[in-house]
Amino acid sequence: MRAPTLADHMRQIVFFFIITILTSCSESLESRLQKFLGKGNEALANKNFDQAAAYFEESLALDPCFLDGLNNLGTTYFRQQKFEQALEFYNKSIECDPNYLDAYFNRANTFYELKEYYSALKDLESLQSGKPDTAIVHFTKGLVYTRLRDFQAAKQSFVNAYRLKNDVEYLVNKANVLYYLKEYDSAKLDLEIARATKPDEPNIYNTLSLIATDEKDYDQALIDINKAISLLPNEPYFINNRGYIYLIQGDLENAETDINNSISADPSNGWAYRNKGLFYLMKEDYANAERLLTQALDMDPFIDKIHFYLGMAYLKNNKQSQACEQFELSEQAGDAMMTTSLLKLCK
Repeated sequence: MRAPTLADHMRQIVFFFIITILTSCSESLESRLQKFLGKGNEALANKNFDQAAAYFEESLALDPCFLDGLNNLGTTYFRQQKFEQALEFYNKSIECDPNYLDAYFNRANTFYELKEYYSALKDLESLQSGKPDTAIVHFTKGLVYTRLRDFQAAKQSFVNAYRLKNDVEYLVNKANVLYYLKEYDSAKLDLEIARATKPDEPNIYNTLSLIATDEKDYDQALIDINKAISLLPNEPYFINNRGYIYLIQGDLENAETDINNSISADPSNGWAYRNKGLFYLMKEDYANAERLLTQALDMDPFIDKIHFYLGMAYLKNNKQSQACEQFELSEQAGDAMMTTSLLKLCK
């Protein structure tokens, strides 16, 4: 056997030196990634969105598949309601690691905001396969099913969520679904349990107001919705709901004020445009009624009674065939608003 030479020792030293450099570089890269991540997270927490995005982009310049950087950059855009841009980075996260569950959840929420409900469900199903006992996954599925008007599936999802975690928000959303299913007594029972746990939760009173409205107890409905607004002033959904109660009572002046204020606060709420369309129907301004109701339908096809009200606008504008199409959709949606005369008209 040949004895080691000085050259052999030198090669060994050089080899170990290279390993040390590589290890040092690897640690240095990780350190830099974490530095940019930490600074980005701090900026995001302070709502300095441009600064946060810049830090996360710095991390991705070092490693284009740095999952936390991709995910958090998506969240930076999501928080600004730039959902298409958020989706781009959540997609990239999943391309880099198909098992990165956080990105699936965030992408599901983004699909929800983009009204791509079936895509949201697909991601949530993937999450549920990996984390079957995660309450927030069941809760989010309930929200999606509610938007799809699959109220039985939504109800079961909220039941599953509440079974895993006794959260008042889960219980109130279950009560909302029971309201849509017209199971008013069960909804009230859930809301009383929620109120006993968290009496200052405004959504409890909003849902109680919706139930009272359906039961034609408009005085109680106003008491409940005003309680909700007192707990969460300027909430556009609550203000819009109060506007709807005023519409039913024929108080068009207060209705218009509330509905306009709701639209100003949140121009993306299709329900407010529905109510504004209904306002114009009651004012016999049928052209504007059709315009607003069509806009509401384009914004959200799952708005309650939207097809019936749009059908009435078409009918008043002498568009009988279009009216009958909407009335048929209203019946399919279970609105139960059609009168005998309207049914005969569309035979």
